[in-house]
Order: sequence, then structure tokens, then C-alpha cells
Amino acid sequence: MDQFTGIKHMKRSAAEIVREYGPFPGVEAVHGVTYDGTHVWFASGDKLNAVDPASGKLTRSIDVAAHAGTAFDGRHLFQIAEDRIQKIDAATGKVVNTIPAPGGGGDSGLAWAEGSLWVGQYRERKIHQIDPETGAVLRTIESKRFVTGVTWVDGELWHGTWEGDDSDIRRIDPESGKVLEQLDLPAGTMVSGLESDGGDRFYCGGGDRGNVRAVRRPRRG
Repeated sequence: MDQFTGIKHMKRSAAEIVREYGPFPGVEAVHGVTYDGTHVWFASGDKLNAVDPASGKLTRSIDVAAHAGTAFDGRHLFQIAEDRIQKIDAATGKVVNTIPAPGGGGDSGLAWAEGSLWVGQYRERKIHQIDPETGAVLRTIESKRFVTGVTWVDGELWHGTWEGDDSDIRRIDPESGKVLEQLDLPAGTMVSGLESDGGDRFYCGGGDRGNVRAVRRPRRG
């Protein structure tokens, strides 16, 4: 905080990559990423794939259109496919409901928090809170950069960015969209999907590298 103005400055630091997973057989790109408390799930175009974060091995795949963000509400996986969001029973892999995506095909990240879905709109630089039953937009948060993955953890809203060769993970004020903290990835290292494990790690999709990275979440206090 500036001692003269009382304004809090954004915290900025290099992202600490703690582990890389993949590349995986037959996976050309990683889109959405989520975490179910045991496995990291990632979208790869025509499949949702589960990875054991301890061994790094693929343990399960669900055949479903999987073009962008992925989320988990404790029982169901949610997956963006073109201009819609599919609700998938995680136990059976069956699609049980479909709602329209707010960006009509320009959607990116997806997260579950506070009983709502939060959807990134990539080029529009927006995050929408939507009703998970109907797809109705409840509110919209403006960001300053292209939005990729989205995640909530401990009341903090984070999202990934990807423009050109630059990517970062940033914490923003959920009301104003102001950037509060930024973790810069090395040049040429992309963030497609993003999810927190609820602890000290973010899982990030590596875009067309076809991998997933674990990045350390900054400690509080």
C-alpha cells in the first residue's frame, strides 16, 4: 500500500510451476480443467479425461464433446461444447441436461461456486455468473484481458489469460474487475483451463501443448 495515497498496489510475481502432467496419448490440446477432490479432469475436444495428480496417469475418459471450460459441483461435471453447456453425471458419464452458453460459442473457462456457474467469455474479456438450470445471466464482471480458465477459491476469483505469447493467472475484485494479484507464466507458456484444488495449487491447461501444469497458489498472511 502506498503510504501517501493509501492505494493498494497490485501484487505481481512469477508463477511457480511445481509439476507438469503429460503430454497424454492422443491429446492434441487441453481446454477446460477441473478438480473433483481426487482427480484432475481436462477437456480435450472429444473427451473428458481424469488424471491422478499423484501418479500423473490417466485413469478414466468420458466420450463427450469438450471444447472449452470444465467445472464440477460435487456430483456433476459441466462441460462447454460449442455454444452450450452440458451437465454430466460424473458416475455414469451420461449428459443429463444442456443449457445455452452465454457467449454463444465464444466461451472459455467454467467454474462452479455459490450455486452458480461462472463462464469466461474469451475475446469479450468478461466473466458471467449464470443460473446452472436455465443459463440465464445473473451478472457480468469485466476483465482487462482475454479470459481463459476461471476458478473461485476461499472467496477469491481468479482467471487465466492468454494473448499472443503471454499468459498469466490473475486474481480480480469480483465487483469491479480490478486486478489485485498476478502470477506471470514464462513466455510461450499458455493457460487454457484453470482450477484450484482448494489448497495451495492451481491446475492449468497448457493449450496446444496438450499438457496440464500445477502452479503454486500464493500463501495468505
